[in-house]
Amino acid sequence: MLSAFFCASFVHPFMWYTFSINNRQELVGGKVNEMKKRIAALALCVLLMLCVFPTQMFAAQKDDIVILYENDVHCTVEGYSKLAAMKKELQETHSYVGVVSGGDFIQGNSLGIVSKGEYVVNIMNLVGYDAVTLGNHEFDFHLDRLQELVDMMETKPVCCNFQEIGEDTSYFDPYKIVSYGDVDIAYIGITTPSTISSSSPAQFKDENGNYKYSFNPTTLYEVVQENIDAAEAEGADYIIAISHIGYAEDEIYGDLEDVEDLIKNTDGLDVVLDAHSHSVIEGMEITDKEGNEVLLSSTGTKFENIGKLTISNGEIKTELIKTEDYQGTDPIVDAKLNEINGEYATLGERKVAFSQVDLITHDADGNRLVRKQETALGNLCADAFRGVMGADIGYINGGNLRSPIEAGDVTFNNILDLLPFNNSVVVSEISGQTLKDMMEMAMKTWPEENGAFPHLSGMRFSVNTAIKSSVVLNDEEEFVSVSGQYRVYDIEIFNKETNEYEPLDLTKTYTIAATNYYLLEYGSGMTMLKDAKIIQNEGMLDVEALERYIVEALDGTIGEEYAEVKNNITFTEGIIEDPVDNNNQENNDQESQENNNQGENDQKQPKDTIYIVWIIVAVVGVSILIVTVIVIKKRR
Repeated sequence: MLSAFFCASFVHPFMWYTFSINNRQELVGGKVNEMKKRIAALALCVLLMLCVFPTQMFAAQKDDIVILYENDVHCTVEGYSKLAAMKKELQETHSYVGVVSGGDFIQGNSLGIVSKGEYVVNIMNLVGYDAVTLGNHEFDFHLDRLQELVDMMETKPVCCNFQEIGEDTSYFDPYKIVSYGDVDIAYIGITTPSTISSSSPAQFKDENGNYKYSFNPTTLYEVVQENIDAAEAEGADYIIAISHIGYAEDEIYGDLEDVEDLIKNTDGLDVVLDAHSHSVIEGMEITDKEGNEVLLSSTGTKFENIGKLTISNGEIKTELIKTEDYQGTDPIVDAKLNEINGEYATLGERKVAFSQVDLITHDADGNRLVRKQETALGNLCADAFRGVMGADIGYINGGNLRSPIEAGDVTFNNILDLLPFNNSVVVSEISGQTLKDMMEMAMKTWPEENGAFPHLSGMRFSVNTAIKSSVVLNDEEEFVSVSGQYRVYDIEIFNKETNEYEPLDLTKTYTIAATNYYLLEYGSGMTMLKDAKIIQNEGMLDVEALERYIVEALDGTIGEEYAEVKNNITFTEGIIEDPVDNNNQENNDQESQENNNQGENDQKQPKDTIYIVWIIVAVVGVSILIVTVIVIKKRR
């Protein structure tokens, strides 16, 4: 539009002036001097070039390929409207625009729970994706439900390392090739091997309890490399891994849970768009097995950022766009969101209780607490399990606590956001030795984060941090034994009859209330619970138990008794400080900001150059026009 405006500004008056001269000269019988015609023609050509030149330069940008990407959305569906708007906006200036997802999209709050992922899939279909891979949470509603969701998806997922044992091919397509004009891009999907234990292990086993499916933990690099080679052989110009690997929280699989090591042990990848650990990486180059640089990027979580990958003249660049800073929304997606909100708002916004205190999952700096230290929120949930179910012990793992409860009215949606996994509460009878093994397993990686970190009621113990964990695991990261000294000691159980804590008796049996994920499916590798006797399994959901406890036991008010953490775990013998390096984090933040600024400068520079060149040409054109007018006037 800018070029058209200047064309009209320059050409129209010039043509009018030339036409008026010609008419005037014809009226007096004069003849236009040949030199005048040539000068006029030259000026007209220059002005026409001003119209065409900027248009050609801007049109050349449209050959760039732009891929928008997100990961770990966890049902933050409002971001999809901005993603769709950004896609459409870019399509106005670029011929090739795609969108890909790194997984963990169907689970994370009440919207995902109510529809078991269907709402999110419907919204993603409206956005339009080129490729999608699966996160561990895509398996939370179990494989049968995942297959139903896949049938609803317009873009089928890719995952190269999940397969049925004994089959030669992966369960889902390992990769797909998408053509952008003359350029073919292969997208290879990779899902973290820890999914086998972190997401309902029973779904991956047959009726005899033997594993039927595998995420290929011991051959991950080889599986990925095979698919890189296959995509190359199929003619892919670029190969992008959409990986749900992240950075390891423990050393169960070692390097296999570190995306950088995945890159270092393969070759042929151009870009890795990563997920799972919620890392914010705008762009980082990692050297692969053959010494080539591979670009790594990740957007964080819950639409914190939208990633933008650009391929231009063989150069690849990634950048992160703060979602909150982008103001555009898509009316079609917005309409769908309004429809969905109307469907479940009646259920979700029902007031359950009132809280006098804030119950947090993260500290003021945004650091997650629930997977490595106790919280008042964990106290509340463990008390609810123990109190409602009448057990000796209440146990909830930190990985199950997904959202805080703020002071004020508490709705059913708030409880669903806190406990989004649709778990039931089960009561089992276990021996003191089994209970000790369970706590040893839960504390094996401390001070590193662990989804199994225990939040307890009716039980307390100490941890000797000077002792390195000697928990022995099998290939499926399941508990086998403890080969050395236990880290946990001084375990005590609350006696409801005496109202006193008593030392754990290894030969005695106790009742424990926890979710089906642990007591029925032996999640987080808790296979020591296989021989536990099930006392209650009536299908009471965890959200139902928590609501009942708050309403009945607390009279509908979460009071000051939960203002402070009730610590049931004591750390001794060289307590390790919080491993987060704040200085290093500040440096990383500064480096990320510098990269953002550089990215902005890189974007602005080509556009600034175009306008400078255009202005120079415009000045020359105007000068020729003025000279032409002066010459014509003098020769009249």
